[in-house]
Amino acid sequence: MSMSEIQVSANFRIPKGMLEEFKQNAAECLKQVKEKDIETIQYDWFLNSDNTECEVREKYESSNAVLKHQSNVREPLLSLFKKFGSPSSLAIYGNPSPELLQYVKASGIKIKIFTFLQGPKLK
Repeated sequence: MSMSEIQVSANFRIPKGMLEEFKQNAAECLKQVKEKDIETIQYDWFLNSDNTECEVREKYESSNAVLKHQSNVREPLLSLFKKFGSPSSLAIYGNPSPELLQYVKASGIKIKIFTFLQGPKLK
């Protein structure tokens, strides 16, 4: 992980009978990312074995890239939050900029922030 990279992990609960609608909302988020994000390294959505939770794994080149991403997916994310609620857990990994921290605080969503300690560069 470079000093500027930011990783995000978000977990959503999927109510029974709403999986297909959730998948449609996820597809719209992915569409916006493909069309608009140029500094997003990873944006993967995973379902648990009984399709009741979705874990979104994200990686960005920088804090600024996270803020651009949030702007790019604003509408589909608002739709997702309206239908399914805010993430049940949300974590940021890295050294977020003061601007990203301010954005996170203003969101009102409970977020855990883990700053980078150490790790080898494997590739």
